[in-house]
Amino acid sequence: MNKLKNSGYKALVIVEDIGLLVIALATVIAMGFEIDLMFKAMTVTLADLLLLFIYLEVLAMVGIYLKSGKLPVRMPLYIAIVALARYMILDMKNLDTLRMLGLAGAVLILAISILAIRYGHSRFPYDNREDS
Repeated sequence: MNKLKNSGYKALVIVEDIGLLVIALATVIAMGFEIDLMFKAMTVTLADLLLLFIYLEVLAMVGIYLKSGKLPVRMPLYIAIVALARYMILDMKNLDTLRMLGLAGAVLILAISILAIRYGHSRFPYDNREDS
């Protein structure tokens, strides 16, 4: 029975690694398409840079997960903040006051949650032992 659990765990790890590699490859391809669009348009906008930054954050998140086996909770929160900022920049002319306040509130909530997580990690650090 223990051997079956071990082989099941190994299979899940392999599927997980394949999934992460697919995500990384898709991100690199998307970056290539975005860079190609910038060259064709012969211009670089702030929205383009923010999108490339989002792609880099996704790649960094995949790299951290592959290296350490742990997914830092703050990384998706950073990505969400940049994505909201990009959305606000792209759709600035069409946003009414209430929607703009809602987006700003969402960014504020995400920033506060990042601060709370950082405070929690510094105030209550994890025990590094594997058996706990």
